[in-house]
This record gives sequence, structure tokens and C-alpha cells, in this order.
Amino acid sequence: MPSMTFPDDLVELQCAWTRTYDALATPRPRNTAALRRRLHRLSARLVSHPYWSAIPGGAPAARVELRRQARAVEEREVRAS
Repeated sequence: MPSMTFPDDLVELQCAWTRTYDALATPRPRNTAALRRRLHRLSARLVSHPYWSAIPGGAPAARVELRRQARAVEEREVRAS
């Protein structure tokens, strides 16, 4: 699939979702209830983002590409720090 361009706020939402998910996936995470609530809120915002209304059927491939791009952003930020 050719690289897609996503709105910056959508990529940031996906990055926040990934960070929250990763925090929950650590052994013995702290504040699991708060992390779960945050993950739920971020999931709702991701799914209801206006960008998806322009893509027929929500295009699962586009969602996969969004996750890939968000991971790439996270990796660049880690390397830069």
C-alpha cells in the first residue's frame, strides 16, 4: 500500500493510544484502572475521528497504516531523545 497522509491530530491520537497500551502491557502496571479508562477514551476518539468518514468502510488497511506511521513517529522521538 502506498504511504497515506493522515491528519496530525489523528497520528497523535494513535501515538497516545500506543503509549497507553504499552503502559498497560508492562508487568505490574500502576494505575491500571486509569490507564484502561484512558485507552477506552482514546479508542473512542480514534474510531470517531472525522477522517474515517471520507474512507469507504473505514478501510482496515488505512488503520494498519496509521498504526505503522504512529510507531515510526514514536521510534523517531525515542532516537532523538
